[in-house]
Amino acid sequence: MKEKLKVLTDLFCVMFKVGLCTFGGGIAMLPILELELVEKRKWATSEELLDWFAIGQSTPGIIAVNVATFTGYKKAGVLGGCISTFGMVCPSLIIITVIALFINNFAELEWVQKALRGINVAVAAILTSAVYKFSKKSVKNIFGFVLLVISFLLIFVFNVGTIWIILGSCILGVVLAGFRGEFKEQKEGEAK
Repeated sequence: MKEKLKVLTDLFCVMFKVGLCTFGGGIAMLPILELELVEKRKWATSEELLDWFAIGQSTPGIIAVNVATFTGYKKAGVLGGCISTFGMVCPSLIIITVIALFINNFAELEWVQKALRGINVAVAAILTSAVYKFSKKSVKNIFGFVLLVISFLLIFVFNVGTIWIILGSCILGVVLAGFRGEFKEQKEGEAK
């Protein structure tokens, strides 16, 4: 029982710490999550984190919260998922409540506007780093590179919704795996 309580406490504390860095949203948290979950604690692999981000981005909710839920579930089941999720959202709840209670017209304060402009620049740098780092891990061949370029063009030039890009990529991946015979290989491996 003490060990389970320690795991739950660790999950809450780590996610609370990550949740304090919410500027920029889920993708901006990617380097922090990778440092905390993959490098420091070995709770997940880089590949798992990348998969969780992909799933978290294509499902409702905040990406980082979805990743927290996956991490907690992996470590301690449903209760771990709930505790981890609460740890991630708790700092935002506290900060938003304090802002709502004590500061009228918070966004109109000059020092807040200047602080947010500085934060925006930092978030842009963090996002650029995260995109570069994960593109190196996920684009493994010429097909992946072509898919990346086509997706980029469809989103930023032709304003196609990202949900259509995700669905199209899923379908294309399944069709190509079928043509390559990867499903047959998997069934043969399971039969043995």
